[in-house]
Amino acid sequence: MRKLFGTDGVRGLANRDLTPEMALQLAQAFIQTLPAQETAPRVYIGKDSRLSGDMLEAALIAGFTSLGCQVETLGVVPTPAVAWVVRHSDAAGGVMISASHNPAPDNGLKFFNSKGEKLSDERELAIETLLKNPLSLAAGRPTGAGVGTVSQASPLTLKPYLEALMATLPVSLKGTRVLLDTANGATSFIAPTLFKENLGMQVDVLNHTPDGLNINQDCGSTHLEVLKTALKTGDYDLGIAFDGDGDRCLAVTPEGQEIDGDKILYFCARYLPELQTQTEIVATVMSNLGFEKALEKAGKHLLRTQVGDRYVLEAMREKNLALGGEQSGHVIFLKHQITGDGLLTALQLLSAWKLSQKSWAELLAEVPSYPQLLKNVVVSASAHRTWQENPVLQAAIETCTRQMEGEGRILVRASGTEPKIRVMAEGRELHTVHAVVDELVAVVEKELV
Repeated sequence: MRKLFGTDGVRGLANRDLTPEMALQLAQAFIQTLPAQETAPRVYIGKDSRLSGDMLEAALIAGFTSLGCQVETLGVVPTPAVAWVVRHSDAAGGVMISASHNPAPDNGLKFFNSKGEKLSDERELAIETLLKNPLSLAAGRPTGAGVGTVSQASPLTLKPYLEALMATLPVSLKGTRVLLDTANGATSFIAPTLFKENLGMQVDVLNHTPDGLNINQDCGSTHLEVLKTALKTGDYDLGIAFDGDGDRCLAVTPEGQEIDGDKILYFCARYLPELQTQTEIVATVMSNLGFEKALEKAGKHLLRTQVGDRYVLEAMREKNLALGGEQSGHVIFLKHQITGDGLLTALQLLSAWKLSQKSWAELLAEVPSYPQLLKNVVVSASAHRTWQENPVLQAAIETCTRQMEGEGRILVRASGTEPKIRVMAEGRELHTVHAVVDELVAVVEKELV
């Protein structure tokens, strides 16, 4: 069982949980678990705007070069840009230094294999196994000319990525009026360039001056109220908010209505020409029941997976499907990207809106949302691992599930990135949803805290 890797790489409080020493060893273990080791493998490193990014980048460089790697640093770029560059090169892999939507003191490491994919559970377990025996990481270290090198990637490295994004558009977006919130993160520089300079949109940008400590601070996709307020001050077609590392986005209409990942998936499935013939869409257990019923009405089926875009991708590939994603705004357009990409998602959403020839109010009316409530309970590390073995909690879940049968659903799960148990319920009646969640939260607090 993996203990270090969560659902989205390794994450923790930088310089305490996630230390330079750990980053160095992770880099070495990553190279030692390559399926077929090259003589001098190339690795790309990207990062978001956190202050601790430089520290962890230096540690990764030391680990990679100690085993003969040629490292190229991309600077502050979105996570999907790293994945794309790796995929379209001869690199052995890549790393994105980011803790996504978490606050600035946290940081994380997202590793990609040579295909630009997140690592398999088996590879992550192999890396963790190596870390238990640090002496094994020193085996076969080169000397002299065999030691690796580091260089800064050319500014032109990302040009093909931006060109690929623009090539996905089924309709011109020139003149579209958008307000962007880049969360003082990884999209702060690249998003205005793409939307305004490359695509000719009318663009205003919020929170695009990162200082190392203000990433996600009261801004971005976790604070849509900022975008809602700012939209009132101008004449815009849509507001778009990215998270800290740019692998997802959410949107807000000029009237202040939120567009989450479920709705983005629905609009794209219904109105993008390349997806209209797709009869099955992949999402997770967190997606709203109203979204599922709207898809059914449109003649499409929803396939649910466990939480995590890596599992969405696995299901998409297994079923040969083109569209999948998460309610949180991670959306995968498999014909164009193999990971969630906030920039790509925003462009496809705007295209779907323009092609629909409908107002946002008309579009949103097609996707009713059932009342949904999610509460998180911080638990001990041991309870986080063994919560499913608690008979009292399991009995309570079964009882509440029977109460909601036919009118809603319940989901209790452990967070993949934090020591928390997440309790979610949704149904036709809000008071019932609140009652069920409160009942289960009380059991979790009594049994696991």
